[in-house]
Amino acid sequence: MKFTRIKLYSLAVFAALLTTTACGSDDPEPVNEEELITTLKVTFTGTGPNEGETVEAIFKDLDGTGGDDPEITNPVELAANGSYDVSVAFLNEAESPAENITLEVEEEGDEHQVFFVANNINFTYQYGDEDVNTKPIGLSGSVLLGAAGTGTLQVLLIHEPDKDASGVSTGSPTNAGGETDISVTFNVTIK
Repeated sequence: MKFTRIKLYSLAVFAALLTTTACGSDDPEPVNEEELITTLKVTFTGTGPNEGETVEAIFKDLDGTGGDDPEITNPVELAANGSYDVSVAFLNEAESPAENITLEVEEEGDEHQVFFVANNINFTYQYGDEDVNTKPIGLSGSVLLGAAGTGTLQVLLIHEPDKDASGVSTGSPTNAGGETDISVTFNVTIK
């Protein structure tokens, strides 16, 4: 009889342990780690009167924040009253071979948006791509330029922006929220 009680008690303890450990989910939520972006490349390909002209604006910081100064195209020279097709690429060149982050941004387009913020130059960007919800991504598009002048162009990649917020779908990052993956400001000369 004593043996049966011990056996039943052991079985009850085992069942209780099994129930409490099997029911709870202690597995951590999968984390979508943000990729390291060392290089931003914006390519302007002339259309219309400046057809065939190609201009690249490149930012490269292989050792990250706090190390050596980044390499940056300075200034970016574009044609006055010109029009360009625009493509944007993001790379992690700290890896060998370099990792093309652009593919991830495109694949997760509903979670990313590229913004172009011009200061003191007449620069009008039109989005040429969209995510699964028909909201802009910004990896490709077109730009119309105005008269000659100098100013700056800030290029931002924002992760998880609120694409329904006021002005976001038309290219204003002011109400986008989210997290900035990269922000680079280029000096621009329109001549």
